[in-house]
Amino acid sequence: MLESANIIELIGVSKVFDDETVAVDNFNLEVKKGEFVTFLGPSGCGKTTTLRMIAGFDIPTSGKILLNGEDISNLPPNKRPVNTVFQKYALFPHLNVYENIAFGLRLKKVENTYVNDAGHTYKKTQKLSKTEIDKKIKTALEIVDLEGFEKRSVSTLSGGQQQRIAIARAIVNEPEILLLDEPLGALDLKMRKEMQIELKKMHEKLGITFIYVTHDQEEALTMSDKIVVINDGEIQQIGTPTEIYNEPINTFVADFIGESNIFNGTVVGKLKVKFCGASFDCLDDYEINQLVDVVVRPEDIKICKPGEGQLKGKVISSVFKGVHYETTVEIGKFEIVIQSTRTAELGSVIGLRIEPDGIHLMEKVYTVNKYDGVITKTNTVEFGDGEFECDVTQLYKNSTLDEEGYLITESGEKLDLTGTEVTVEVDTHDIQMTDDEEAGGAQGNIISMIYKGDHYRYIVRTEENEEDFVLSCPDLWNTGDLVGIIIPKDKIKLTLKLTEESK
Repeated sequence: MLESANIIELIGVSKVFDDETVAVDNFNLEVKKGEFVTFLGPSGCGKTTTLRMIAGFDIPTSGKILLNGEDISNLPPNKRPVNTVFQKYALFPHLNVYENIAFGLRLKKVENTYVNDAGHTYKKTQKLSKTEIDKKIKTALEIVDLEGFEKRSVSTLSGGQQQRIAIARAIVNEPEILLLDEPLGALDLKMRKEMQIELKKMHEKLGITFIYVTHDQEEALTMSDKIVVINDGEIQQIGTPTEIYNEPINTFVADFIGESNIFNGTVVGKLKVKFCGASFDCLDDYEINQLVDVVVRPEDIKICKPGEGQLKGKVISSVFKGVHYETTVEIGKFEIVIQSTRTAELGSVIGLRIEPDGIHLMEKVYTVNKYDGVITKTNTVEFGDGEFECDVTQLYKNSTLDEEGYLITESGEKLDLTGTEVTVEVDTHDIQMTDDEEAGGAQGNIISMIYKGDHYRYIVRTEENEEDFVLSCPDLWNTGDLVGIIIPKDKIKLTLKLTEESK
C-alpha cells in the first residue's frame, strides 16, 4: 500500500458547541507533508476552532481527523505529534530562555534499545539526558536565530524575540506538524513583516508541516503554499495565493483578499459583460443574459484620456499611499477605486480602461431570498424568525378574502389557511433595514457587508434560528448593528408547498 502524501485529512468535520453554536460546518481538507497551509478568515469564522481540533484541544462533533491515514479524532493532545504556538506566547517569566525551551524536554520520555551481557536486546523508556537536551536546545536556537540567548531572562526580550522562543520551545520536540494561532498578532507592523519572512525561512529549514491561523490577508499571501479561506464555519475556497487573489470563487473571497471593485453585471454576448453602464470584453464564458458578479482589482484599471477608455468619470478623491495613488472616480451613480502610479487632479474628468484579463466574472449567488413559511390565523406569514403581512390571495388564482378573513377560491370554496405551509421569496432589493429593531417583522445583526459600486450588499442574521436576510441598500451601516427587517406586503411572493401526494 502506497504511503499517503497527506499528513492531515479532515473529512466532514463539524463542531457544534453546547449552546448550539455551529463553529465549523462540514470541513473537508487535505494537508500534504511539508506544506505551509494558512487558515484565513474574519474573527469568529471557525479557523481557531479547527486548529484546536487538529491539536486535540477540542473534539469534533462529527466527522474524522486523520493523521497519516489513522483516525486521531479522539486522541488526547499529548499523544499527537503536534505542537502549538499561540498569540500569547505563554512563556514562564521566572525561567530563562534555556529553561523555557527545556521545560517540555525534561518531561519527555523516549524508548531506547540496549544489549545486555548475554547479547539480548531490550528496550527501556527513559528521560532525555542533559547532553541530549543541550544539543536539541542549541539546534532550536540556531533555527530561530537566537544562539547565545540561553541565559537571558525572557522578560528582557522584545516581542519578536519572545515569539521566536515560543517557536523554539515548540519545534524542539520535533513535531510532525506545527500549529500557529495568530502568533504575530501582538507585534507591531514592522516586526510583523520581518517575522513573516523569518517564519517562511524556518519552515524551509525544518521541512515540517505548518498550519497557520490569521485574519491578515498579507500574512497569508506572503507565507503560504496553500490558503484555506473560511467564513461562517465553512470553507469558501482553497488554493495557492495566486489562485485565491486572481481567481476568487465568490464575492466574499474577492472582498476579503486584497482590494476589489465589485459590481452587478449581465453577460450580453460571447465573452462580453455589461456593468457600470458599459460593455467590456472578458475571458470568462457565461450564458448570455446571465446575471453575474464582476470583480475588478484597482491595479487592473488604467487611467487614460476621456473617450479613450470604456468609461469616464470625475475624480472625487486621490490619496498617495507610498507606492501608488489610490484614486476614487465617480461614474454616474457608481464609484470605482483605482491604484496607479499616475496621479489625477481632484475634480478632473478622466478615462478608464480595463483589459479583458482584468475582469473576473463569478456566478451570482444572492439574487433572491427563499424561505419555508407558514400562514398564521391572521393571514400573515411566519418565516425567517419573524412574522410579516402578506397577500394570501396569490396562493389561489382569482381568490378573495371574506369579511372574516377566510379565503374564497374562484370556485367558491371557503378555506382556512391557518398552518398552510408555503415557500416565500423576496428579492434582495425589496428588503429594508431600520435602526428601530421592533419596527420590522423580524430583527437581527448585520454580519456581512460588501460594497458593489453603487450600493452595499448586507447579510442580516437573526439570533434564534440564525436565519439570513440578504439585501441591497445604498446607505452605510456597521457590521454588528442590530436592525429591524421591513418587507412591504406586496414584495412577498408566496407559493403553496407541494405535498407528498401532489409531487
